[in-house]
Amino acid sequence: MPEPVIVAEGLTRRFGDFVAVDHVSFSVERGEVVGYLGPNGSGKTTTIRMLLGLLEPSDGRATVLGFDSFRQSEAVRARSGYMSQKFALYDELTVWENLAFYAGVYGITDRSRLTETLERVGLTGHADERSGALSTGWRQRLALAIALVHRPPLLFLDEPTSGVDPSARRVFWDLIYDLAASQGVTVFVTTHYMDEAEYCERVGIMRQGKLLALDTPANLKEQALPGPVWEAAVRPLGMGLARLGEVEGVVRVGLAGDRLRLITQPGVSARRLRLAMRGVGLDVLSLERSEPTLEDVFLSLAR
Repeated sequence: MPEPVIVAEGLTRRFGDFVAVDHVSFSVERGEVVGYLGPNGSGKTTTIRMLLGLLEPSDGRATVLGFDSFRQSEAVRARSGYMSQKFALYDELTVWENLAFYAGVYGITDRSRLTETLERVGLTGHADERSGALSTGWRQRLALAIALVHRPPLLFLDEPTSGVDPSARRVFWDLIYDLAASQGVTVFVTTHYMDEAEYCERVGIMRQGKLLALDTPANLKEQALPGPVWEAAVRPLGMGLARLGEVEGVVRVGLAGDRLRLITQPGVSARRLRLAMRGVGLDVLSLERSEPTLEDVFLSLAR
């Protein structure tokens, strides 16, 4: 069986008394698209920086592409592509000039390689545009092209669609999956967008430096939630939000637009919920089962 592309064992990083990453262990197989989901400050970027050898672990170890991620960091970085949260593009240079500059760092001067890379990310026709004049979505494509130009078998993408509109985010994820499917590239991508994590084959959920779970989205929804999810339209809405969390059998209650979204214990029926709602003085307009989301999973795990 092929060796995993990434193996982390008890990976830990402390900054003084603050534990940014707390004994994290996981593996990533070749060709997988693995998402690392969590809010800002949960340890996602610090994990990537340790895997790339940019930060020394305080404890634990990791191997990337068979190399020790810290002791053999040059070998890791030569074989990996890294797109950071705020990739450093030179605004006064054109798209082509930026790509040529970074390609030169890897010793790549072949113009056909640069042309092929621009085609791969959909930037053909934009080569002569100044990078500073590009929209955020097009700048992200250029940053991806730079991470890809040396044809790495592994990509680290750190919140690659942050600040990008929903349409451009969808296009970007299409590019990621095309790379994995057609080129066999392994992708390790961090995000704080819950809906984006649905695109990944497996999702790791981070909070306060701890890896709470790592599995397929479907398995997480099935195994991480204590019971069914419900959506309810009630009046008054504010009172429902305040009081339903105290009702027996209700694990969590939150707002979902003009409705309440509830996670309950197994076996809680619609009839029982309706009675409980009326018992705390609510007018129940509707109550129905809902499909669980990764946001439900995250909120349940992070309680």
